[in-house]
Amino acid sequence: MSVTRTSDSLICEGEDYKLLTADDGASFVLRSKADRVAAHLRGEDALRFRADYDAIRTQYPDWKPDQTLAQLWDQGGYSWLAAQDGE
Repeated sequence: MSVTRTSDSLICEGEDYKLLTADDGASFVLRSKADRVAAHLRGEDALRFRADYDAIRTQYPDWKPDQTLAQLWDQGGYSWLAAQDGE
């Protein structure tokens, strides 16, 4: 089952990862394409994710989407929030 709705907007995408947000910016879906799992981030998790994402983008502005999202997935610990994904 995929939680992604048609109102979700793509933030960035690479070969291995994809990041979407709800149009209101209150939730995110961080998807690992290879593992076919996704972390659906809402509430405090979404607020923490936004801060982490912004910090990495500021610190490493030249990183490609997969570099940024892999850092969040692995080092940021968001992989622990992932579940099987329908996409």
